[in-house]
Amino acid sequence: MADAGNALMRVRGLTRRFGGLTAVGGVDMDLHEGEVHAVIGTNGAGKSTLVNMLSGELAASAGRIELSGRDVTRMPQPQRARAGVGRSYQRTTIFPEFSALENCRLAAQAQMAHGPWMLWQPAGRCAASLDRAQAALAGAGLSAQAQTVAGALSHGAKRQLEVAMCLAMGPRVLLLDEPLAGMGAEETGRMLALLQQLKRGHALLLVEHDMDAVFRIADRITVMVNGCVVATGTPAQIRADPVVRTAYLGEDHA
Repeated sequence: MADAGNALMRVRGLTRRFGGLTAVGGVDMDLHEGEVHAVIGTNGAGKSTLVNMLSGELAASAGRIELSGRDVTRMPQPQRARAGVGRSYQRTTIFPEFSALENCRLAAQAQMAHGPWMLWQPAGRCAASLDRAQAALAGAGLSAQAQTVAGALSHGAKRQLEVAMCLAMGPRVLLLDEPLAGMGAEETGRMLALLQQLKRGHALLLVEHDMDAVFRIADRITVMVNGCVVATGTPAQIRADPVVRTAYLGEDHA
């Protein structure tokens, strides 16, 4: 078991209320470098709300988020992204008319808030952002498709491109919201291999409904029900937990 004190991201008592509704209630979680930490639960369990709070897109009503020991609870999303938190979304968020390389270059420039192009050269000729973009594409397995218009990529490759755009911003923590949605078996296999590779040097939070994929890739799993954590543990521990089996997994994962 990883040491909680060495977590890249540490979450304590994280809560979000919408009026009288508590969408996320008192979540504790540690995300560690070298681990894929999956969050599972039925629709409405609070998974996406949790990710939105971790990324800074939604303010917490209570609780604390630390990134490498630094309190980032009130830090806005752009600043949190520059501090090392990257995320992907349930729906594809790429620039379809630009090449894969340009998508990554734009992401790199967004992270480099005060790039050298601001004074004496056009942004498109910034060597530093181009280098980052090429490295990100290589990290996501898309180097061969660098000049392909993003809108012409396959569904699986578009999801890989989203990951590459995250990598171009130099994150330590990656928050991936349903990256396998809509994928066939072959594309799912490629994405899982990519996630396995990316956990070296990163902490990965994975929100996913594909339980077979979750139990193949996750080092640790948190189960949410009605906004609350009902169990956290290794895949073997989660499979054996009677509360989880009753609330979510069913007998197929016994």
